[in-house]
Amino acid sequence: MNVPLTIGRTTFAWGSRTYVMGILNITPDSFSVMGLFPLLPFPIPVETALQMARRFVEEGVDILDVGGESTRPGARSVSLEEELARVLPVIKSLASQTTVPISIDTYKADVAEAALQAGRR
Repeated sequence: MNVPLTIGRTTFAWGSRTYVMGILNITPDSFSVMGLFPLLPFPIPVETALQMARRFVEEGVDILDVGGESTRPGARSVSLEEELARVLPVIKSLASQTTVPISIDTYKADVAEAALQAGRR
């Protein structure tokens, strides 16, 4: 039996339908970002990330996922400070402008904790 999961105001009833995640990769070499905005400068302006998020929300995403470090083969790792600088301004802005749940794509516990704090509503 699938047990529903409630995150904020959203309840996910697993198995009832397919949920869609909008990926916001705040990295200089992201395929998803470059496909949507091929001539972006880096660092990616927060307003550009918010524009992408608004587009995703308009198209019906269920979750917005923010990532600040590429995991593609051959990508360089980034410091904790650099990853935080990339994702926290975006998460803070998203949290104040949408009710769609926000997730963080990271393997660093400190980034996950900071993102949790930044996304509190």
